[in-house]
Amino acid sequence: MSKLIEAEEEVQAYIDAIVPEYRPLFDRLHRLVSASHPDATLVLSYRMPTYKVGQRKLHVGVWKHGLSLYGWPQGNEAALVARHPTLKTSKGTLQLSPEAAAAITDVELGELVRAALDS
Repeated sequence: MSKLIEAEEEVQAYIDAIVPEYRPLFDRLHRLVSASHPDATLVLSYRMPTYKVGQRKLHVGVWKHGLSLYGWPQGNEAALVARHPTLKTSKGTLQLSPEAAAAITDVELGELVRAALDS
């Protein structure tokens, strides 16, 4: 088996293991990444799904609270957090629960995706 196929299987195994309450949020984020960056590749990095476009990366970890997003230049999430002050952030990380995500539009979440992946 090639390393590429093994890597794709590892990513798919991670995604398949996402608990049902967080899977729709992951799928929503995946759809937004795919729409704005159809050229993005999805790999495992630091044992979590990571979208890559050139040298840019958006890491998506699934934790007990929901998703944690990492990868944009620190401060680029400021406008989103200003509009949604209950979001938890720390040094370039955004913790996103399904409840918090329900109040965020696809346009807003897409802006964060582009902040991470646009060159």
